[in-house]
Amino acid sequence: MYPEREDRSAIRDLLENWAVWRDAGDWERFRTVWHEDGWMMATWFQGPAAEFIRVSQEGWAKGVSILHFLGGISIDLAGNRAISQTKMTISQRGPVQGIICDVVCTGRFYDFLEKRDGKWGVVIRQPIYEKDRIDPVDPSQAPKLDAAKLAELPEGYRHLAYIQEGIGYKVKRDMPGLKGPEVQALYERGATWLKGGSITPQMFFKQPA
Repeated sequence: MYPEREDRSAIRDLLENWAVWRDAGDWERFRTVWHEDGWMMATWFQGPAAEFIRVSQEGWAKGVSILHFLGGISIDLAGNRAISQTKMTISQRGPVQGIICDVVCTGRFYDFLEKRDGKWGVVIRQPIYEKDRIDPVDPSQAPKLDAAKLAELPEGYRHLAYIQEGIGYKVKRDMPGLKGPEVQALYERGATWLKGGSITPQMFFKQPA
């Protein structure tokens, strides 16, 4: 009777399930939140959802600890397409110079969603990284960060990138933040998506000059 309300409820469930199932290692149900051509953009990984699940499982088995906490959700709906923004924090625990630390990054999940055969799914997920910090788990110990290396990393996720590169990940350096051309370009892609335009994962990578 209220199809838009039902769509919004289904999208909200999908977004909440993404975080719960991913963090719980419930990989088979986690697959169901994506469409088959779904694509994940993250600091440490950019690629198809199926590959993201595989490498997440591998990291899980090795003890990589990345958790998510969600806040408010905004949904722009246009027929069988939607753009959602979800306030979130990413929390990762790992060693920094031998000292176990937590890095917490605050931002938003920006999702390109589509309803296909009556089912909503994620087509592209692009986080927006707004600010972050590092805290030692034991406050009596504090790592001495490499200030020069830290300054080279993007402001919105420099501490997250610092810890991720320290454990061997290659971090994408041009992710959208709170302000700037990257996030403006993302908003423009969202508007195009809602108008029925074509959006491809290749658009999320800088083209060679």
